[in-house]
Amino acid sequence: MNDGFVEGRFLGLAKVDGPADVTVAPIPYELTTSYGQGTAEGPAACIEASSQVELYDDLLGDELPANAIIDTAEPWNGEGDDLHSQLDGIAKYAAEIYATGSFPIFLGGEHGILPPIIRASAQGVTIVQIDAHADLRSSLDDEPYSHACAAARAIDEGAIALYQVGIRAYCKEELERIESDERINTWFAREVMSPCGGEEKWRSWIAAISSIQGPVHLTIDLDGLDGSLVPATGTPVPGGLSFWHVIETIDTLFATCDVISADINEIVAQQDSPLTQFTAAMLATRITAARIHSSR
Repeated sequence: MNDGFVEGRFLGLAKVDGPADVTVAPIPYELTTSYGQGTAEGPAACIEASSQVELYDDLLGDELPANAIIDTAEPWNGEGDDLHSQLDGIAKYAAEIYATGSFPIFLGGEHGILPPIIRASAQGVTIVQIDAHADLRSSLDDEPYSHACAAARAIDEGAIALYQVGIRAYCKEELERIESDERINTWFAREVMSPCGGEEKWRSWIAAISSIQGPVHLTIDLDGLDGSLVPATGTPVPGGLSFWHVIETIDTLFATCDVISADINEIVAQQDSPLTQFTAAMLATRITAARIHSSR
């Protein structure tokens, strides 16, 4: 917890002159949500909740910022008359963050932010996806850039492979693509969370992501966690990952892979409790610390 909290800045950290090591970049985008709404307010709620996150991190053995510079970018401006112009605007916004040389953590907003982020990365990235949903539909409600198609469109935008875990809500079309597309590697929640054999399946996930070569983008849809941890996210689903599953995934990726960016999406401000946005803030904090640790 930062006693000298600066409002509107991640972890309450004051702006420091010099190139940032990590930049938290809010993208309050919400245009294709199909169930719960409120993701446009999620990034600001996450940043506000971060004022209550303890700054000590066990990876670093120190309190953040731990001699690093952690910046908070101005939010994406939301301009655009239609979905595609807004997505183009997000891609431009993300490209500007990448161009600074800082490590970006994008806060959403619905999962539809993923394809323009991948476009902006301008690299053949592998995506590591934590999610309840496969997001591999060809379209939803006749919209191919729906949040329910985020992973499929991210592959179209240049991602060379997809590793996804926690999946437990999907349609037949998505399952058929998982089974037929060699670029897609899926660990279903039922397998990794099973009382019988779940630990072995989880270890296979950790081994697989440890061997990824080339640049990696980590995308965390909050509904990948069990719904009890993020009840306000747009589509909370029971039977999901624990907080510590996600932390182990983050730590493993930064210890073994070239992670170039991350996003946390489907953040919705919880009204009766700050649990959902605080969970998002905790994950963003761990990503920040893991990045700083891995770059030393």
